[in-house]
Amino acid sequence: MYVTICFLIDHPPQVDSKTRLEEGRNIPPALKKLLEWDVVLTKQFVSFMLNFVPFRSLRTHCKVLEYSCHGIAWLAGWLAFCWMINKPEWYQMQVNLFIGLLTDIVMVAVIKAATRRRRPAINDDPLCFGPDKFSFPSGHVSRGVFITTFLIFLDPVMIVFWPPLLAWTVALCISRLILYRHHILDVVGGIILGLFNALLISILWFDQEGSVWLINWITDERVAGAEYHV
Repeated sequence: MYVTICFLIDHPPQVDSKTRLEEGRNIPPALKKLLEWDVVLTKQFVSFMLNFVPFRSLRTHCKVLEYSCHGIAWLAGWLAFCWMINKPEWYQMQVNLFIGLLTDIVMVAVIKAATRRRRPAINDDPLCFGPDKFSFPSGHVSRGVFITTFLIFLDPVMIVFWPPLLAWTVALCISRLILYRHHILDVVGGIILGLFNALLISILWFDQEGSVWLINWITDERVAGAEYHV
């Protein structure tokens, strides 16, 4: 096992530049052709967009968009939100969105580990590790689409917040391409996965009683009637 690990470190898998898959993988010719087109179209799209000065200047702001939908930041931030905000009428929203964030991270990690498609360019994000070195699907996009779908359809916020949410999601999708983090199919896959995750959460939806129990478990000393272990 030690020899195998050392070999993989010294001889990382070669990547097919046309498909961004590891060389030697046996895939159907039609899929291979689709991936090749995806690589070419992504390069052409990014090059075309960067011909416009506003998009070149927006690359810096795209980094802010990237961090605004990072999985670790959202998971930690939402846990803190659940801990600090003690409003029973928000429990279902807090719990079900938290579960959705977990299912999103798990599904993205599993799919990335299975497909193992490399990113278009070297990722310089210091918070990326493990399956995040792979490209399909876009975890940022799937998370953004899920959050927006959740807050518009599953547990709707005031309609005044809908346009900013939609604008954030669209800008996030475009930013993943402009930053050259993903191919077009990666973004499309992220959109589909985000919608699927929203559907899954709507089926698994925790009612008020289940949400109170889970919030009580997460924030044992914040919820009235919680058990104290001294």
